[in-house]
Amino acid sequence: MKRYIKNIAVLIMASLGVLACEDVIEVEVPTGEIRLVIEASLDWEKGTLGNNQTIKLSTSTPYFETTNNTAVTNATVTVTNLETNEVFDFTNQNDGTYTTSTFVPVENNQYQLDVVYNNETYTAIETLIPVPDINAVNQSQDGGLDPDLLEVNVYFDDPADEDNFYLFRYYEDGDLFPYFEDYSDEFSNGNEIHDFFEKQEDDDNDQAEFQPGDTVDINLYGISEGYYNYMRILIEQYYSGGNPFSSNGVQLKGNCINTTNAENYPYGYFRATQVVKTSYTFE
Repeated sequence: MKRYIKNIAVLIMASLGVLACEDVIEVEVPTGEIRLVIEASLDWEKGTLGNNQTIKLSTSTPYFETTNNTAVTNATVTVTNLETNEVFDFTNQNDGTYTTSTFVPVENNQYQLDVVYNNETYTAIETLIPVPDINAVNQSQDGGLDPDLLEVNVYFDDPADEDNFYLFRYYEDGDLFPYFEDYSDEFSNGNEIHDFFEKQEDDDNDQAEFQPGDTVDINLYGISEGYYNYMRILIEQYYSGGNPFSSNGVQLKGNCINTTNAENYPYGYFRATQVVKTSYTFE
């Protein structure tokens, strides 16, 4: 009996020893290079002059970094119309944004972005793509994924005999993020295009289903094929998050290149688009 009790005591002491010897293991997570992030969207709203434009520059941060101030405030930013050689200087606002009030948008003209930062030059070229007018916007309950939910429908005419690419942006006030959708006219060239948007409850986006009285803002952009391909991959990666059967995300590079040091490439994209904006209130 005494030997049995002694064995139990040894086991208890051994267990306590294992618990007491628990070590904290620190894992070093590799981090990528800190890179320039270029948010350069020259969006010309249809029916306006389009003179006021803003370009934002920042730097990337490690995944676990909590630093909020990544604004780049010591760069030089210009945009040149390659058809007319007119140069538009963007004024440094010392908060990471660079602005101009003199930009002149011209449909189908090529524009070149030049950013000089830390003695390196980043550049990109994009064509300003026009966009058709929206013919009609209405609501229904029979065209979406759930017949019990309201959806908004958008109709516009696609120009014939040319390849066109579009980007839709849907946003209701209070949503955490807007919803983006890319579209190619590959199978609808020259026809009236119909797009619909139906919101389903999403805890990640703080969005609820559309209800009567809700108002959704709708932006339709005419975009280049390069930007279409970029957004298609970006949207696929975003909405496949959490799907164990989806492919691994790839590092997505835009159209901006570093002409001084190619290895130090930036993130982001330089786009030049025309956009038509409207909104719809559900009945």
